[in-house]
Amino acid sequence: MDHLLARGLTCVTVLDVSGAALARAKARLGAGALRVAWIEADVTAEWPVPEVDIWHDRAVFHFLVEPADRARYLVRLKRAVKRHGTVIMATFAPDGPDRCSGLPVQRYSAETLGAEIGRAFELAETVNERHLTPFGTEQLFCYSRFVRVAE
Repeated sequence: MDHLLARGLTCVTVLDVSGAALARAKARLGAGALRVAWIEADVTAEWPVPEVDIWHDRAVFHFLVEPADRARYLVRLKRAVKRHGTVIMATFAPDGPDRCSGLPVQRYSAETLGAEIGRAFELAETVNERHLTPFGTEQLFCYSRFVRVAE
């Protein structure tokens, strides 16, 4: 969000389940934090869904291993993203880890992720990345960008 604010964006919303993480981000931004809408919530729970042009999920969706949790997430995604809007999702790649921070994860290719999020979104591009954690562990990610093509 720092880079978005630096580029002059005026409508930025951040959702995190951790109030402590939100507090650290607000402190880092200083006065810039006033330009962000902050939501402390579980992404699968009820929370106010603002309409957005861009939805960026950096490694959350792959933690939703239960179909019901993914379905609730996707309801909010479809409610929020405007027609012709963009969805950027980073998930563990098919050859990525099957656990992270002790939790099971669901791995995706761009195609399997596209099938999961549905026909309302069309795959625009995908990039695979080798991410090195602070502990020196390599994790393979799949970044996928989709465009909302239908209601």
